[in-house]
Amino acid sequence: MDEAGRGALAGPLLVAAVILPVPCTIAGLDDSKRLTPVVRQRLAAEIKEQAVAFALVRCEPWEVDRVNVYEATRQAMIRAVLALKPAPGCVVSDAVPLSGLSVPVIVEAKADAHFSCVAAASILAKVARDEVMERLHQQVPCYGWAKNKGYPTREHRQALSTHGPSPWHRQSFAPVRVVVSKKER
Repeated sequence: MDEAGRGALAGPLLVAAVILPVPCTIAGLDDSKRLTPVVRQRLAAEIKEQAVAFALVRCEPWEVDRVNVYEATRQAMIRAVLALKPAPGCVVSDAVPLSGLSVPVIVEAKADAHFSCVAAASILAKVARDEVMERLHQQVPCYGWAKNKGYPTREHRQALSTHGPSPWHRQSFAPVRVVVSKKER
Protein backbone atom coordinates (compact mmCIF):
# COMPACT_ATOMS: atom_id res chain seq x y z
CA MET A 1 0.00 0.00 0.00
CA ASP A 2 0.94 3.65 -0.44
CA GLU A 3 -0.55 7.11 -0.17
CA ALA A 4 -0.72 10.34 -2.13
CA GLY A 5 -1.23 13.83 -0.79
CA ARG A 6 0.39 13.53 2.58
CA GLY A 7 2.37 16.77 2.20
CA ALA A 8 -0.30 18.76 0.41
CA LEU A 9 -1.85 21.87 1.96
CA ALA A 10 -5.23 21.12 0.42
CA GLY A 11 -7.37 18.23 -0.69
CA PRO A 12 -7.80 14.71 0.57
CA LEU A 13 -5.20 12.14 1.44
CA LEU A 14 -5.65 9.06 -0.77
CA VAL A 15 -4.46 5.60 0.21
CA ALA A 16 -4.41 2.62 -2.12
CA ALA A 17 -3.83 -1.03 -1.35
CA VAL A 18 -3.21 -3.48 -4.19
CA ILE A 19 -2.86 -7.24 -4.48
CA LEU A 20 -1.18 -8.10 -7.77
CA PRO A 21 -1.31 -11.48 -9.51
CA VAL A 22 1.76 -13.70 -9.49
CA PRO A 23 3.41 -13.41 -11.86
CA CYS A 24 2.61 -9.74 -12.49
CA THR A 25 2.79 -8.85 -16.18
CA ILE A 26 2.31 -5.08 -15.84
CA ALA A 27 5.41 -3.50 -17.34
CA GLY A 28 6.72 -0.17 -16.09
CA LEU A 29 5.51 -0.18 -12.48
CA ASP A 30 7.50 2.39 -10.49
CA ASP A 31 7.12 5.07 -7.85
CA SER A 32 4.33 7.31 -9.16
CA LYS A 33 6.50 10.41 -8.70
CA ARG A 34 8.92 9.09 -11.32
CA LEU A 35 6.23 8.59 -13.97
CA THR A 36 4.54 11.08 -16.26
CA PRO A 37 0.81 11.70 -15.83
CA VAL A 38 0.07 9.90 -19.13
CA VAL A 39 2.04 6.82 -18.08
CA ARG A 40 0.39 6.85 -14.61
CA GLN A 41 -3.07 6.94 -16.22
CA ARG A 42 -2.23 4.01 -18.52
CA LEU A 43 -0.74 1.98 -15.69
CA ALA A 44 -3.67 2.74 -13.36
CA ALA A 45 -6.06 1.27 -15.92
CA GLU A 46 -3.87 -1.85 -16.26
CA ILE A 47 -3.56 -2.22 -12.50
CA LYS A 48 -7.34 -2.03 -12.01
CA GLU A 49 -7.86 -4.55 -14.80
CA GLN A 50 -5.25 -7.08 -13.64
CA ALA A 51 -5.18 -6.73 -9.85
CA VAL A 52 -6.47 -9.58 -7.73
CA ALA A 53 -7.90 -6.82 -5.53
CA PHE A 54 -7.46 -3.13 -4.88
CA ALA A 55 -8.96 -0.60 -2.50
CA LEU A 56 -8.87 3.19 -2.41
CA VAL A 57 -9.55 5.09 0.80
CA ARG A 58 -10.08 8.84 0.84
CA CYS A 59 -9.31 10.81 4.00
CA GLU A 60 -10.76 14.34 3.92
CA PRO A 61 -8.85 17.45 5.04
CA TRP A 62 -10.95 17.80 8.20
CA GLU A 63 -9.98 14.21 9.16
CA VAL A 64 -6.30 15.06 8.69
CA ASP A 65 -6.80 18.17 10.85
CA ARG A 66 -8.60 16.20 13.55
CA VAL A 67 -5.95 13.52 14.16
CA ASN A 68 -2.78 14.79 12.31
CA VAL A 69 -1.48 13.65 8.94
CA TYR A 70 0.55 10.72 10.25
CA GLU A 71 -2.34 9.21 12.19
CA ALA A 72 -4.78 9.91 9.33
CA THR A 73 -2.42 8.08 6.97
CA ARG A 74 -2.10 5.14 9.34
CA GLN A 75 -5.87 4.86 9.87
CA ALA A 76 -6.59 5.12 6.14
CA MET A 77 -4.01 2.42 5.42
CA ILE A 78 -5.67 0.06 7.88
CA ARG A 79 -9.08 0.79 6.31
CA ALA A 80 -7.63 0.07 2.86
CA VAL A 81 -6.18 -3.29 3.95
CA LEU A 82 -9.46 -4.28 5.58
CA ALA A 83 -11.33 -3.38 2.37
CA LEU A 84 -9.31 -5.83 0.24
CA LYS A 85 -11.26 -8.90 -0.86
CA PRO A 86 -9.67 -11.39 -0.76
CA ALA A 87 -7.65 -10.42 2.29
CA PRO A 88 -3.88 -10.21 1.76
CA GLY A 89 -1.43 -12.74 3.19
CA CYS A 90 0.84 -9.90 4.29
CA VAL A 91 1.05 -6.14 3.94
CA VAL A 92 3.93 -4.05 2.60
CA SER A 93 3.78 -0.48 3.86
CA ASP A 94 5.85 2.38 2.49
CA ALA A 95 7.47 3.53 5.77
CA VAL A 96 4.30 3.64 7.89
CA PRO A 97 4.19 1.08 10.72
CA LEU A 98 0.78 -0.52 11.16
CA SER A 99 -0.44 -2.40 14.19
CA GLY A 100 -3.61 -4.31 14.89
CA LEU A 101 -3.75 -6.21 11.60
CA SER A 102 -4.07 -9.99 11.63
CA VAL A 103 -1.40 -10.40 8.92
CA PRO A 104 2.35 -9.72 8.96
CA VAL A 105 3.37 -6.17 8.02
CA ILE A 106 6.62 -5.32 6.24
CA VAL A 107 7.55 -1.66 6.73
CA GLU A 108 10.17 -0.34 4.35
CA ALA A 109 11.17 3.17 3.32
CA LYS A 110 10.98 3.65 -0.44
CA ALA A 111 8.98 0.43 -0.75
CA ASP A 112 7.43 1.79 -3.97
CA ALA A 113 10.86 1.39 -5.59
CA HIS A 114 11.30 -2.22 -4.38
CA PHE A 115 7.85 -3.86 -4.41
CA SER A 116 5.59 -3.95 -7.47
CA CYS A 117 2.47 -4.03 -5.31
CA VAL A 118 3.52 -0.81 -3.52
CA ALA A 119 4.41 0.87 -6.83
CA ALA A 120 0.95 -0.10 -8.11
CA ALA A 121 -0.65 1.35 -4.99
CA SER A 122 1.41 4.51 -5.39
CA ILE A 123 0.09 4.91 -8.93
CA LEU A 124 -3.56 4.29 -8.03
CA ALA A 125 -3.40 6.71 -5.10
CA LYS A 126 -1.69 9.45 -7.15
CA VAL A 127 -4.05 9.13 -10.13
CA ALA A 128 -7.12 9.16 -7.88
CA ARG A 129 -5.89 12.17 -5.91
CA ASP A 130 -4.92 14.10 -9.05
CA GLU A 131 -8.41 13.53 -10.44
CA VAL A 132 -9.94 14.89 -7.22
CA MET A 133 -7.70 17.96 -7.29
CA GLU A 134 -8.53 18.65 -10.94
CA ARG A 135 -12.26 18.56 -10.06
CA LEU A 136 -11.67 20.85 -7.08
CA HIS A 137 -9.77 23.22 -9.39
CA GLN A 138 -12.96 23.58 -11.43
CA GLN A 139 -14.78 24.72 -8.26
CA VAL A 140 -12.06 27.08 -6.99
CA PRO A 141 -9.55 27.80 -9.78
CA CYS A 142 -7.72 30.61 -7.95
CA TYR A 143 -5.38 28.15 -6.18
CA GLY A 144 -4.07 26.50 -9.36
CA TRP A 145 -4.81 22.98 -8.17
CA ALA A 146 -4.98 21.59 -11.71
CA LYS A 147 -1.22 22.18 -11.83
CA ASN A 148 0.03 22.09 -8.22
CA LYS A 149 -2.44 19.45 -6.94
CA GLY A 150 -2.63 21.24 -3.58
CA TYR A 151 1.08 21.05 -2.78
CA PRO A 152 2.79 24.17 -1.38
CA THR A 153 4.17 25.61 -4.61
CA ARG A 154 4.94 29.32 -4.79
CA GLU A 155 1.77 29.84 -6.86
CA HIS A 156 -0.39 28.00 -4.32
CA ARG A 157 1.11 29.81 -1.31
CA GLN A 158 0.57 33.17 -3.04
CA ALA A 159 -3.07 32.32 -3.82
CA LEU A 160 -3.54 31.15 -0.24
CA SER A 161 -2.18 34.48 1.01
CA THR A 162 -4.36 36.46 -1.40
CA HIS A 163 -7.63 34.53 -1.10
CA GLY A 164 -7.30 32.85 2.29
CA PRO A 165 -7.97 29.16 2.81
CA SER A 166 -10.76 27.26 1.12
CA PRO A 167 -12.85 24.57 2.84
CA TRP A 168 -10.46 22.09 1.16
CA HIS A 169 -7.35 23.42 2.94
CA ARG A 170 -5.86 21.58 5.90
CA GLN A 171 -6.27 24.08 8.70
CA SER A 172 -3.71 22.30 10.91
CA PHE A 173 -0.84 22.73 8.42
CA ALA A 174 1.49 25.61 9.30
CA PRO A 175 1.28 27.62 6.02
CA VAL A 176 -2.53 27.56 6.26
CA ARG A 177 -2.54 28.39 10.01
CA VAL A 178 -0.28 31.40 9.35
CA VAL A 179 -2.70 32.78 6.75
CA VAL A 180 -5.68 32.18 9.05
CA SER A 181 -3.97 33.95 11.96
CA LYS A 182 -3.07 36.95 9.77
CA LYS A 183 -6.67 37.22 8.52
CA GLU A 184 -7.97 37.08 12.12
CA ARG A 185 -5.88 40.06 13.22
